Amino acid sequence: MSAPSQTSGLPQDFAPASDEAWQRVSAAPGFLSEREARFLALVAAAAPARGAILEIGSFKGKSTVGLASIAARYSLGRVIAVDPFTAPSSTDPSLGGSASSYDDFCRTLAQAGLTDHVEVHRHFSRDLASGWNRPIRVLWVDGDHTYRGAKEDLDLFAPHLADGGIVAMHDVLHNFEGPIRVFVEEVLQSDRYGPAGFCGSIGWAQYRPRDGAAPRFRELRAAQARRAARLLPFSTRGRGLRGLAKLRYQIYRAAVPHGDVDPHAWADLIRR
Repeated sequence: MSAPSQTSGLPQDFAPASDEAWQRVSAAPGFLSEREARFLALVAAAAPARGAILEIGSFKGKSTVGLASIAARYSLGRVIAVDPFTAPSSTDPSLGGSASSYDDFCRTLAQAGLTDHVEVHRHFSRDLASGWNRPIRVLWVDGDHTYRGAKEDLDLFAPHLADGGIVAMHDVLHNFEGPIRVFVEEVLQSDRYGPAGFCGSIGWAQYRPRDGAAPRFRELRAAQARRAARLLPFSTRGRGLRGLAKLRYQIYRAAVPHGDVDPHAWADLIRR
């Protein structure tokens, strides 16, 4: 199939494309909700920019097959996936005693029939960054969830975002310090970005240095930043919140709009 137009809305067949991507994602091991998986499919299909789809942090390939499913359908090139696939890590899921998730990752791609649509780099993201020279259309950050790690990933690759490209960070609304702090401080508070929001635990924004400072974008981002920033004191305490602190965290999290995204409305928003 030909690539979706970058000057119009969604591809006409996006609904079945999203269903196909979710079917593959749902069969894969890992941690990604249907809401989040369908949003990633939307981002991959509709981002109005040219360049690579880069995934930082692949684990066992759940989000990889979702992105690759869309990339294959619309001839968007291979998804670039970078992950050392090693354990233990302070922020990675347990591997059940295994030293690597690489075999599971490869199995996931093979079972989905997408091995040839993914360019795998078995490295830390900083190692890939040292020679990176490609524009990025979609930057999916789901690697090291410490503040230092999440900030490094954004610092290294955001300068390569193509105008109109999308950055999306996972677990922004889960209780890890890195994603929420980096998203608030480096994305929502930056005039390099225009439209922004949340879907599930994903925080996303469109790279628009030409007009990100426009009041319509700055005011929207500022309102989102105020709500999300209330989670920061809790995120520094890790995932062991209890009692009143846990209740307050849940209340503040619920106050951040992060429900389902209407595909057509979203595609229109990022093309205005």
